Amino acid sequence: MSPELKPRIVIEDQGPRDGFQSESVIVPTARKVEVVAALVEAGVKRIQVTSFVHPSYVPQMADAEQLCAQLPRADQVIYSGLVLNGRGIDRAIAAGLRHVAISHSASDTHSRKNTRRSLQEARQGHAENVMRAQQAGLTVRGGVQCAFGCRYEGPITAATVLEMVEAQLALGVDEIALADSTGMGDPRAIRNLLPQVLKLARGRPVFLHLHDTEGRGMANALAAIDLGVRHFDTAFGGMGGCPYIRGASGNIATEDLVAMAQQMGFETGIDARKVAEVSTLMEEFYDRPFPGKMHRVLSTPGLATLA
Repeated sequence: MSPELKPRIVIEDQGPRDGFQSESVIVPTARKVEVVAALVEAGVKRIQVTSFVHPSYVPQMADAEQLCAQLPRADQVIYSGLVLNGRGIDRAIAAGLRHVAISHSASDTHSRKNTRRSLQEARQGHAENVMRAQQAGLTVRGGVQCAFGCRYEGPITAATVLEMVEAQLALGVDEIALADSTGMGDPRAIRNLLPQVLKLARGRPVFLHLHDTEGRGMANALAAIDLGVRHFDTAFGGMGGCPYIRGASGNIATEDLVAMAQQMGFETGIDARKVAEVSTLMEEFYDRPFPGKMHRVLSTPGLATLA
């Protein structure tokens, strides 16, 4: 089957945001620009580059405006930023971004820790933020965090998530994301929830944001692919984690999902080897191994790798 006829999986690399946000060692802006440029060179068409949050809470994102001013210009590449409030939206607009992610948690406890708002307050603020972004002409991704469980509150019911998804879709978000922020999801939960979300979305993109805390990230991705999900968030090397979730670990690795998709006959447009080079570069910067797998396989001479 020619690449033009292969089914496509869309991947958004969130390493520059989710991958770096919990790290205590600050990545210089120039290095972040290098990472983004290398991801673009690897064929990544969607990159979440930063979040517009108060630097006292997430010091790693203090250079959001400076980073956006230096992003490489590339056709058909979508740079996005995470925003939590109206101030964040204004900053994203001033920085030149045209795509923002606006989500809230399905867990009241996580919401209070993450945004200092109750779940009810967060939901009201979310609606206000979406409308504000839409009025500014931005493309908006909605989303539900902790969609598959909360370390503080335990299981989150499918009914709770579906009601939140339906409410966000009613606001007219352009796409919706379900985040397994805690890594508590499993293939059965994916199979139970995603068909209903896809039905509600009526063709709007449904992204899965999968953390690998309990080692099921790729199994969950496979279960979702079998259900027809074609949009995923990843982070190079398997970096990532939320500073407000106990024991949270990284996302599924970009190069791992690209390699699996390719082996399954899907097209991503991404060169896994070039993404692996980014992972290796940042492993050297942090002087520790990352949890992803394929960046080590692809950099080891003599191992059978991708066709």
